[in-house]
Amino acid sequence: MNRRMFLGTAAAGLAAGVLRSSRVSADEVPKEYQATIAKGLDWVAKNQARDGHWEAIGGQYPSAMTGLGGMALLMEGSTLREGKYADNIRRATDWLMDRSQRNGLLANPNVAVESGRYMYGHGFGLLFLAQVYGEEEDNDRRRKLEDVLTRAVDFTGKAQSSRGGWYYTSAADGHDADEGSVTVTQVQALRAAKNSGVVVPKSVIDKSLKYLENSTADNGGVIYSLSQAGGRAMGGGQPALTAAAIACGFSSGEYNSPLVKKWFKFCQINVPIGNLQRFGHDEYTHYYYAQALYTLGDEGYAKLFPDSRDNDRLSWSRYRKTMFDHLARNQSGDGSWNGGYIGQIFATTAYLTILQLDKGTLPIYQR
Repeated sequence: MNRRMFLGTAAAGLAAGVLRSSRVSADEVPKEYQATIAKGLDWVAKNQARDGHWEAIGGQYPSAMTGLGGMALLMEGSTLREGKYADNIRRATDWLMDRSQRNGLLANPNVAVESGRYMYGHGFGLLFLAQVYGEEEDNDRRRKLEDVLTRAVDFTGKAQSSRGGWYYTSAADGHDADEGSVTVTQVQALRAAKNSGVVVPKSVIDKSLKYLENSTADNGGVIYSLSQAGGRAMGGGQPALTAAAIACGFSSGEYNSPLVKKWFKFCQINVPIGNLQRFGHDEYTHYYYAQALYTLGDEGYAKLFPDSRDNDRLSWSRYRKTMFDHLARNQSGDGSWNGGYIGQIFATTAYLTILQLDKGTLPIYQR
């Protein structure tokens, strides 16, 4: 058993009670969508810069896009050592490792395209590097990668705000502010790092989950920011952040909590599935909502809400059929998907993540 398989088994063993028996019968992508995935992956590989990175419109978010691009290729089944995209993964890994700052930040705060929002790059970079760590067999590179990951986790902890969330920049640079989308990025990255064997302080995770709880409004939705709201969740929550909170809750072992139930009920009302029209932050919303529903499986909803009617229950199979058909119809001829202001690379990697969840290749996305 290789390290990735071992870590995946260990992560799956964390699921208790409500989700332990929620697997669907087949953990492989349906054949009718495999060509769609292959075209998308080839587009990602072809649009990687020679030095190993990807970037959004205008050169923005290079560390974040590199993390997401690397994750999409890893989900195909390629590794640092073998597979169709091994060279692409290796170059992305090298680029991010070279990007590591002395203080552990996985981004360059001194360049304009990252200076204002470097925590996104740090989070997605950490998420990706934590997945490749188990595949590195060269002892010198493995020790270097372990050092990079250890310092990155330390930076994440120090960048956390006093309320428990994270902002576009560190707590020191961001005046102790916080913001929901950056927070969920850090929570999932820390989970991935912990799965890989890097020590993650429990206090950091506990504070982050408390932050998400405090950010939950009465209607069950997660608000944009506690610092901007004066430290109290008021008004309505945002569907994108709430979907992301469920995925983070599951990643942290919160499978049957009242909070997860509130988030699901909010998303069930506010995230369209049957009629998939474009809406604000739709790629981001479904990137996380699909993860949540995949973990939920086909039986999880009934265990969360035993009094619910069958027609009202969310399931991965139902979501998958609707979402995958939608993605296949809307893929561009070159294999990409058109995105919003961030651009094609974000939309394409987000949708490839959704389409490849059934492969179960990465510990962070396994049931």
